Amino acid sequence: MTPGARIQSSIELLESIFISWQSPKRFPADKIIDQYFKSHRFVGSKDRASIGELVYWCLRNKATLEWWLVTKLLGNFHARGMVLTALMLRSDYTALQLQAISQDSQYSLPKLTTPELARCEALLNVLTLPLSQREGEISAMPDHVRLNYPEWLDAKLRESFGDDFEAQVAALNDQAHTDLRVNTLKTTREDLLVGLKAEGFNVSPAPLSEIGIRLAKRAPIFTSQYFKAGHFEVQDVGSQMVAALVGAKAGMKVIDFCAGAGGKTLAIAAAMQNKGRIMAWDNSEKRLRQIKDRIKRAGVDNIQVHAIEGEADQFIKRHKSSADRVLVDAPCSGTGTWRRNPDLKWRFTQKDLDEVMVVQAAILASAARLVKPGGRLIYATCSILNDENEKQVENFLRTSSNFTVVSPEKIWDKTRPLSEPHADLFLKVTPHRDGVDGFFAAVFERLP
Repeated sequence: MTPGARIQSSIELLESIFISWQSPKRFPADKIIDQYFKSHRFVGSKDRASIGELVYWCLRNKATLEWWLVTKLLGNFHARGMVLTALMLRSDYTALQLQAISQDSQYSLPKLTTPELARCEALLNVLTLPLSQREGEISAMPDHVRLNYPEWLDAKLRESFGDDFEAQVAALNDQAHTDLRVNTLKTTREDLLVGLKAEGFNVSPAPLSEIGIRLAKRAPIFTSQYFKAGHFEVQDVGSQMVAALVGAKAGMKVIDFCAGAGGKTLAIAAAMQNKGRIMAWDNSEKRLRQIKDRIKRAGVDNIQVHAIEGEADQFIKRHKSSADRVLVDAPCSGTGTWRRNPDLKWRFTQKDLDEVMVVQAAILASAARLVKPGGRLIYATCSILNDENEKQVENFLRTSSNFTVVSPEKIWDKTRPLSEPHADLFLKVTPHRDGVDGFFAAVFERLP
């Protein structure tokens, strides 16, 4: 593809994402991008990478782009205006260079109009000012614009991060690493590192996890023979930490109440050495179907998959007071995953947060019934908001006097594959401090 064609494809994709946000489903950006490339099979892998990178950059920096569009009169918030502004801000092209690569053909960037050319040149003039003058422009930006987060979350983010607010929020706008979890049922980290390096992947041991591997940069890791043989799964180290916090051991009965596609379920199975019983539940049969191929590839045979209708499903009562461990990886705002899902910042609303918090409380109460005396309930989210984390814990303890909080420090020991967490009572990790996705986890133990 020509440079102009790649830019035009980015504009088309971004426009499709914005249109989707107007529908009730508000499809995730990655699904829209996947569908776009399936219908444009002529686009090569390098072109796909370039197009996807530009689209995600625009989504990460949407608030800043919109601010420049308004203040420099570059137009409204349509996709074309945002992409042209992004190319200026990133110094990818000058206005004249864009005009030179554009042409009025079917698959290329249409020629810049005279007003567009003038506005792009005006923005470029600002960006080439001396640093002291440019700082004046930037200082006029409100924090939510400069740091690219929804204005309605301002107070909640400040409450969560306190004095570390700016650095923490800025890190949420970085691009995430790709982490792998070694399947210890089939190999060791040392052997897998050697094998992946021999295949040409730039990998190293991941921080915080003795079963984690980190890629130095994005790469087609699913083409590896070791993936096909089930030697690893792609899983952020923060998610690995939550799975390890379950403290599952061989012979236990473990229920993964919100199993999803099974990432943590498989990690728990490996920790149990394939011995015992894991019940993977979710209210989405579509998500659960993804587990089955992963189970086979990983060589796991102690997982039972079951679709439930919801937290009030009568099936749940059959397992009352029977589980050694129950993991509730609750649906949440996903604020801890903004690095991977920057579109989630803009399509998740206050109404969504209010609704998901009700669901979290209901799931937590239902799952608590499954824990046997002396067993543990682990509540986890990929959120960094206190509303979904500490406040949910407080509400649960207020109505569940037969549970007490167990500090993660009492769970980690030398046999665990992770370092000690930062928090005294809860596991809390963030991209800025730990270099992993934002996760929260609380462990409750049921009293005898």
